[in-house]
Amino acid sequence: MDFKEQLTLYVARTESGLKAHTPAPDTRPARLHEAMRYTLEAGGKRLRPVLALAACELFGARADALPAAVALECVHTYSLVHDDLPCMDNDDLRRGRPTAHKAFDEATALLAGDAMLTHAFHLLSSAYRSDPALTNALVLELGDAAGSRRLIGGQMADLLGERQKAPSAEELEFIHLNKTAAMIEASLVMGALCGGATPVQLERLRSVGRLTGLAFQVIDDILDVTADTATLGKTAGKDLASDKTTYIKLHGLDKARRIAQELTDRALSELRQLPGDSSFLAELIAGMGRRVS
Repeated sequence: MDFKEQLTLYVARTESGLKAHTPAPDTRPARLHEAMRYTLEAGGKRLRPVLALAACELFGARADALPAAVALECVHTYSLVHDDLPCMDNDDLRRGRPTAHKAFDEATALLAGDAMLTHAFHLLSSAYRSDPALTNALVLELGDAAGSRRLIGGQMADLLGERQKAPSAEELEFIHLNKTAAMIEASLVMGALCGGATPVQLERLRSVGRLTGLAFQVIDDILDVTADTATLGKTAGKDLASDKTTYIKLHGLDKARRIAQELTDRALSELRQLPGDSSFLAELIAGMGRRVS
């Protein structure tokens, strides 16, 4: 199976998993569950669940990683719904269609985000209850990645950074290590936990995720100024228009491209030190970098 076929298979598994492991849209109260499914089924790259599924298979697939992949997508989607709210980034477009608060209303979008976050942990606890050690490890990993010191902390630092005239390179790295890279890191680690990776292998994969996550954010900053709205599925040029601190603002376009490539190369170097056939993951990570080459 070539890369595109494998990617299509992982995405299809994710889509079917989202339907199987989240409440149906007619679940009472229907408006809340319709809003959840509206955002969860809006498409997107499905990068985080794909990373989890691929990492699980890299280490032998001791347990089914699909519920963990769905939990990751629930947390990621909740973060997007909240990030788009008027009190945050105030965006009208996500994944190529109106954001949740535009399609429904602000209160419904807020509650739908809350529901997706809590559902993720219910799903992990129920799907893996026959293996308490794995359940604990998965909940611990996702709870750390999504918590006040990482995903939410990075979002808070991002909001505070908008009020500063000139955030430093260190502050920008803190934001993106936590707001973006934490969930990519967790995706690989949670998949590898389901696969049965050793502690040493988990830490190696954690490093791959951290570097890949940083590269992903640098690439997003580049695309914000080089791609159009139709390509991005969200409002292009928004960071530039709001004078937000990005890798482009701090380093310029050419240097940002070099940084993205260096981070990608380091991630691939770390990945090569793991056992098994990591060619799919390598192609996925390298492909992110090619978006801005």
